[in-house]
Amino acid sequence: MNAKPVHHAVYDTYADWETGHATAYLARAGYGIRTVGPSREPVTSLGGLRVQPACALDDVRPAESSLLILPGADLWDTSDDLAPFARKAREFLDAGVPVAAICGATAGLAREGLLDDREHTGAVSFYLAATGYGGGERYVDADAVTDGGLITAGPTEPVAFAREVFRLLGVYEGEVLDAWYRLFHDSDPQAYAVLEKAAAR
Repeated sequence: MNAKPVHHAVYDTYADWETGHATAYLARAGYGIRTVGPSREPVTSLGGLRVQPACALDDVRPAESSLLILPGADLWDTSDDLAPFARKAREFLDAGVPVAAICGATAGLAREGLLDDREHTGAVSFYLAATGYGGGERYVDADAVTDGGLITAGPTEPVAFAREVFRLLGVYEGEVLDAWYRLFHDSDPQAYAVLEKAAAR
């Protein structure tokens, strides 16, 4: 596969469990996963994982990417340190390259004004309302929402988040996408048979 890489933001306190389903199966589908930090200095996740970013945020160009993934992090709500990642998300969306944000990253996008005119979701509506953004009427009470090139999800929905990423990039579709979701969200053993059948084709 010659797809452009997926860029995965990493920063101190990032929620390492929120994007694992998405990155693991994107990698299996042939996408390179490139970690992007504020700089190339190591960062530490909320779970204590120390990560050396492959590249710095300033060096990332939308034209060289398939997708930008923004995980949640305590820093989204405790400082302005991650605001440059929200500005980079605007750059991606303006260039027609998709962005997927989960948990606290949705609040960062709200502060940047990127949710004012798009359907979206997050942890809960009042969490995003606290940012003072203008998109409250576009909030959807759902596990994950895709509006054009933007995916949003709350912190309890890493599997639905991955589902929307796969749908948007065409990694899985139809019966196979539904089976993948049922397997990892519902532990449905019948879904495994569908995936095995699809893999054998």
